[in-house]
Amino acid sequence: MAEGVIFDLLAWPSNAPARIVYLVVMACWLAFAGIAVLGKRGAALGAQRRDRKSLVGMLLQGAAYAICFGAFRRRFSPILPMSKTGEAILGALTIALALVSTWFCYAAARALGKQWALVARVIEGHELIRRGPYAIVRNPIYLAMFGMLIVSGLAVSRWQALIPAIAVYLIGTAIRIHSEETLLRAIFGAQFEEYARRVPAFLPRV
Repeated sequence: MAEGVIFDLLAWPSNAPARIVYLVVMACWLAFAGIAVLGKRGAALGAQRRDRKSLVGMLLQGAAYAICFGAFRRRFSPILPMSKTGEAILGALTIALALVSTWFCYAAARALGKQWALVARVIEGHELIRRGPYAIVRNPIYLAMFGMLIVSGLAVSRWQALIPAIAVYLIGTAIRIHSEETLLRAIFGAQFEEYARRVPAFLPRV
């Protein structure tokens, strides 16, 4: 199967724009994996406080990706019937969103430094990060992951799967944000409340 995908990519027929979108999205996912590995290596060990309820949200986010990738459409075909111009515009937007999402995740991981974690936790000397992407939204990594869910759906999934995948992802994200920010409120109190008033939790203000 992998050999077939590589051969189809190299064949480069008239639907080349769709193939470029596919390659860019897959490359961005590899970059996401690299960011996660490097973030884990640089993360501090142990935690003063931890909230494992965020695992439920993480599982729902994973389920959203499974829904998205479990409903492949015909390879290199558009998600909906549209003109070649429409395909080109949607492809360009998909590539742009994939690149921005990857950069946003990388910048957020750099800002977190040793505080990187998969499960909600507070470490010794924990800092309330408010710089970089954290000046735009309080949970930039989840926003970046949401962007990658959308571009993955646009690149490979059926629209009937992308819609429920988005719904499941948003529910899981709401759980994780509530879990993590409960810890931060307990530690930083009024400082966090002031930050929350200025900066939205998930979607940036227009």
